[in-house]
Amino acid sequence: MLPFGLPKTDHLEPTIEPHLKPIQLVETLADLYRRLGTCLESEKSLICIEQYSILSSLGDPKLLRRCLRAARQHAFDVHSKVVLSALLRYERREDEHDGISPMDCSSFILECPKATLESGCDLNSIYDHCKCYQECTNSADAQISKEDELLTLEEDSDISFCVGNEEIDCVRSKIAALSTPFKAMLCGSFIESKRSKIDFSQNGISVELMKAVDLYSRTKRVDMFSPKIVLELLSFAERFCCEEMKSACDIHLATFVNCMEDVLVLIEYGLEDRANVLVASCLQVLLRELPSSLHSPKVMRIFCSSEARERLASAGHASFLLYYFLSQVAMEEDKVSNTTVMLLERLKECATLKWQKALALHQLGCVWLERLEYKSAQCYFEAATEAGHVYSLAGIARSRYKQGEQHSAYKLMNTLISEYKAVGWMYQERSLYNTGENKIADLNTATELDPTLSFPYKYRAVSKAEKKQTKDAISEIDRIIQFKLAPDCLELRAWFFIAIEDYGSALRDIRAMLTLEPSYKMFNVRLSGDDLIDLLNHKVQQGSQADCWLQLCDQWSSIDDIGSLAIIHQMLVNDPWKSLLRFRQSLLLLRLNCKKAAMRCLQLACNLSSSEHEKLIYEGWILYDTGHREEALAKAEKSILIQRSFEAFFLKAYTLSDSNLDPESSSYVIELLEEAIRCPSDGLRKGQVSVGTFFKYL
Repeated sequence: MLPFGLPKTDHLEPTIEPHLKPIQLVETLADLYRRLGTCLESEKSLICIEQYSILSSLGDPKLLRRCLRAARQHAFDVHSKVVLSALLRYERREDEHDGISPMDCSSFILECPKATLESGCDLNSIYDHCKCYQECTNSADAQISKEDELLTLEEDSDISFCVGNEEIDCVRSKIAALSTPFKAMLCGSFIESKRSKIDFSQNGISVELMKAVDLYSRTKRVDMFSPKIVLELLSFAERFCCEEMKSACDIHLATFVNCMEDVLVLIEYGLEDRANVLVASCLQVLLRELPSSLHSPKVMRIFCSSEARERLASAGHASFLLYYFLSQVAMEEDKVSNTTVMLLERLKECATLKWQKALALHQLGCVWLERLEYKSAQCYFEAATEAGHVYSLAGIARSRYKQGEQHSAYKLMNTLISEYKAVGWMYQERSLYNTGENKIADLNTATELDPTLSFPYKYRAVSKAEKKQTKDAISEIDRIIQFKLAPDCLELRAWFFIAIEDYGSALRDIRAMLTLEPSYKMFNVRLSGDDLIDLLNHKVQQGSQADCWLQLCDQWSSIDDIGSLAIIHQMLVNDPWKSLLRFRQSLLLLRLNCKKAAMRCLQLACNLSSSEHEKLIYEGWILYDTGHREEALAKAEKSILIQRSFEAFFLKAYTLSDSNLDPESSSYVIELLEEAIRCPSDGLRKGQVSVGTFFKYL
């Protein structure tokens, strides 16, 4: 059962986190808060992103989403809106319904793909609905008939442009109004101002294009032309400085971008002619298709090289924000890929502020460290340190250690500890370069300063297991699992249970681990969790689905959340389409503070729901968890109208209680909870209505 052997302390080491980690987190966040209250409106969005980059190391999705919403709310330019809107959608991708396209609108203005293409800052509520949510009305714009257009051409013409053998009759004043160069040519001191016919045959302009230019000069409209002609008009406008025409073509062409195929055709035109809105619309599709678009060589050619970045910059679409988003996704997908390195290099080139340079350099150091290129990693970590990021000193120490300079690494961390206020990660890092009792002493100090660091617990546990003290090892790893549920800690505890032949407990931990990360690979990515479950099933007696329900009731009542997760995981193997089980999973995961996994399970429950009233409840919980309380309340009320259920009343009560309630409102919440108890339920959640007792004392 241990084909790969138990883990060894020599092979354990913590990762260098690819985030900004200030020495004084509280003071740094306080300073950002002060700056946010005193800075210009145009600076607020970027400060929110700085806040986001610092809070990323805490891993709280709600907190990060709040930063992104604030950044999007204060974003002024189209480019920033496009990137932040896509980033918001990417962060909540776990809670999307089946059949939702990346370009579908969520009905809220901050993520609306149409709202992003409108410049200007809208400081209304971050939960406001967008125009897409409102009923569409037919446009009352007057339509110009083709006959009227032809009549106008015949009546007003006073100049002709010759293209080959054809003459296109135009209005001199209207063509002159298109741009300063045309005005100078037709109404200035040039000889063309005296001529009634002008030869345009040598300009590479087609007859169809010149007719379109004439028609646009009279009507100021481009919507009557085919996309091909509008593209030609765009190039014409760029060539002859026709800014109004260019803007009209730019905006109109942006409406044709709906999928990846459209992007790959139109973005080249947009970049060539520096069409800001068209490129923004193309970028929006590419960003909303992440991470899948990251694997397209054609798409990556748009972003990765220095030349590509310069082309984007010429169209107003190369920014630190864009490459920050792209590089984060790339690191999640494959930290050591060439694509990741190239995107981080572009991020470094776009960095202008001190914190931006520090972040880009530090992340490059982390990637090169993972690629085992220790000299390159050290250079980047040193540059990040020079940019003011003290945490990068840990990266320098690790790089030196990997190059055989253990004493140098120890001295560096020792100096760091003596010069700065003690932080847990400093002692954790120094422990790698220490030995014997000094190593354990450093790890113990790290735990005292920061109990959330998992490495010290893991090292102490494995150290005890190496001494054949497996039960003590389990007790050690239990210490962190009690308040921080992480897949790697559950995996380690499962190894220990297998070692003492407690296969039932090992199976429980592996099932709980796979609930958090369904594709988790064990034994250093050499064995899938599902394969190990198959092996362990031969060692443990399997109960029926009815037995599982009885066990689940017992575990739920005794608040054994990990045991409950394991039982539900087992039940889903036999009944994978049961939405109620997915919903129970989500509740347990929320209780364990595993928010991303909880949202994934909740969305699966929503997708699998077999009735409208049930689906409304799950949608309501998703809306509530993403901050949309009013919409969540509306879903609960709609579900109650269809069928009175415990879940619907409980959702309504829970949503209403999440605010400062007066005594009258508190009484209403208690009434809702009492009404919930009267409804049929499987009994697992009725104990939660005891929260109503708290309101009796308000």
